[in-house]
Amino acid sequence: MLTISTVNVNGLRAAAKKGYTQWLAATEADVVCLQEVRAEPDQLPGEVRDPEGWHAVYAPAAAKGRAGVAVLTRRAPEEVRVGFGVSEFTDSGRYLEVDLPGLTVASLYLPSGEAGTERQEEKERFMAAFLPYLAGLRERAAAAGREVLVCGDWNIAHQEADIRNWKANRKNSGFLPEERAWLGRVFDEAGYADVVRRLHPDQDGPYSWWSYRGRAFDNDAGWRIDLHVATEPLARRAVKAYVERAADHAGRWSDHAPVTAVYAP
Repeated sequence: MLTISTVNVNGLRAAAKKGYTQWLAATEADVVCLQEVRAEPDQLPGEVRDPEGWHAVYAPAAAKGRAGVAVLTRRAPEEVRVGFGVSEFTDSGRYLEVDLPGLTVASLYLPSGEAGTERQEEKERFMAAFLPYLAGLRERAAAAGREVLVCGDWNIAHQEADIRNWKANRKNSGFLPEERAWLGRVFDEAGYADVVRRLHPDQDGPYSWWSYRGRAFDNDAGWRIDLHVATEPLARRAVKAYVERAADHAGRWSDHAPVTAVYAP
């Protein structure tokens, strides 16, 4: 069995002080994908940067204190690649992939955007370039007898079941019709599958992000934007997927929760 977790840590240094290190020490995951690390590796305490028992690789953003992704693996990766061949996003701290035997695992932090602003235009440029890359990645992997799993904060709720207050968010970035249609193309055209939704087809959520404002967490007024997006053969091997939701608001170490899936051999 292969267990893989993904979580947006909302600043790794802050998360480490609030419970991330304890979570990592206790997890049974074989691979952990992190997003929004927000630090250069040399800014991290040694035990956080290179945790015992893990091989950690980082792709920080050129813009200090922003974005940043990482992948932690129990065994050393065979190869590491940063970015997806588009110069604007190579040093943006938004995409990192590692090769393990028979599997490529990527950590993605898709831009969050803001409707009607330059941030949304950046998100749209990222999406336009990333879709053909995903299709090509799947084709190359299939030719080599490999699977692909892109984990991370996709910053798009695909369906109404993926966001509690969907009616109030129809004009907000993350639930815009064109964003949802784009994510549909990732599944329908590029040939990937939403692992968590496959295993939980008839429920709202399970949500993975809740605003720190108000009582969103207590009321489970969340968004399901942290996804395991897998090539079809790998998706069919998923036997369990769940959100590691904190027991209470005080127990949170990020505004996101880890999303974990277990894949059969």
